[in-house]
Amino acid sequence: MSTIAKKFVYGIFNDDDVALNAVTALRSKGLKVKDVISPFPIHGMDEALGLKRTRLSICAFLYGITGTSLALWMMWYMNIWDWPMDIGGKPSFALYKNLPAFIPVTFESTVLCAAHGMVITFLLRSKILPGVEPNVIHPRQADDHFVMTIQATDDAQVAQIHNLLKEAGAIATKE
Repeated sequence: MSTIAKKFVYGIFNDDDVALNAVTALRSKGLKVKDVISPFPIHGMDEALGLKRTRLSICAFLYGITGTSLALWMMWYMNIWDWPMDIGGKPSFALYKNLPAFIPVTFESTVLCAAHGMVITFLLRSKILPGVEPNVIHPRQADDHFVMTIQATDDAQVAQIHNLLKEAGAIATKE
């Protein structure tokens, strides 16, 4: 059984509306548009590509809950278990009696863990890691151009995709 290597054709666009309309047009013709690289978010591109809702918000919530739990555990451990002190007549035998004083610390710990967790998740998910060479298709893809990736099944379809991209408004195409 032989495996066919995946071939990708890239279309470079210089207008976000043209790229959005091209995705819709090419998908209606049965082509598989894998991705669109854009320097900024394009409203409606997720729906045009047929992408499902991301689960990153669930990760952010879990990272935030982790930060809240760590902050509450830290306050309980330091103020009640390890080194209870009577400061200003505040009781040191129950966390819930002192909790209002530590809401800012709890909030900041929640934000800290959620922010750092999301940055690490983004870097791992996007494969933007130290020592990994970035996939730069066009030198201006992060400036003012848009790159569309289309998967081709065979060599005959590659030429057809090049023509369809030009018709859809691409300023250049490449493999």
